[in-house]
Amino acid sequence: MFKLWLTLVITLLSTMPVLGQNRGPKIGKLPAERMAKVKFLNPEYLVFPASAKDDSKVPLLIYLHGAGGRGDEINKIKGQVTSLTRGLQKFVKGPCMIVAPQCLKKSIGREQSTWTPEDLNAFLSELKTTLPIDEKRIYLTGNSMGGYGTWVWGANNPKAFAAIAPISGGIGRGGPKDVTPDLKKWAKNLTNVPVYAFVGGNDRVVPSERSERLIGEIRKAGGKQAKLKIYPDEGHNARGVVYATPEFYEWMFSKRRN
Repeated sequence: MFKLWLTLVITLLSTMPVLGQNRGPKIGKLPAERMAKVKFLNPEYLVFPASAKDDSKVPLLIYLHGAGGRGDEINKIKGQVTSLTRGLQKFVKGPCMIVAPQCLKKSIGREQSTWTPEDLNAFLSELKTTLPIDEKRIYLTGNSMGGYGTWVWGANNPKAFAAIAPISGGIGRGGPKDVTPDLKKWAKNLTNVPVYAFVGGNDRVVPSERSERLIGEIRKAGGKQAKLKIYPDEGHNARGVVYATPEFYEWMFSKRRN
């Protein structure tokens, strides 16, 4: 009886998705030559590994945190990524790696720290050289300031991503009230990128109108892969609902860059 029970347990474990199978994330570190090219990134970043059954490369999901995660203690953002790791384990079959960088809390002259395409491009270059990534399946998401980071990075490096999903994101570097002067340029660059934006209808921090406006501009520019979902009863914390439902994962992981 014991042998039968043990066999059943082993069989069950072997059929579970191999996502985030380690108890905790690993901490990666950007080398000095990469750090010389960035302004606002913590050299440390979180890597939630996933093992494939062979030496094949795996999809990568990059998560950008909100303003409350800024700092130089990388474990500060670990809790924010938990909902994503749970969602992957529940809704996605097959391996996927999650990586989460951290934005420092600092200023350089009049520049306040936030996500910048220049920093993030240097970061992605490092990931491509050090991790077993399927470059046709790199996905990007983030909430609040991370939603802004998703918009600005995706718009400035659209060929890097198979799909992007900004959540409760602003569309200007100066914060929720700001609107980038490059809005039409962003929209044009995103016409060929699958985009699914999520917002809360009761968001009092970043109005849902910001995402509505950019999605509208993408569609006007000819984009046919831009979608928006408004949760009418949710506020700025719509992220919790998005990452807990299968729709987000089913949409995102169905995309592959040509």
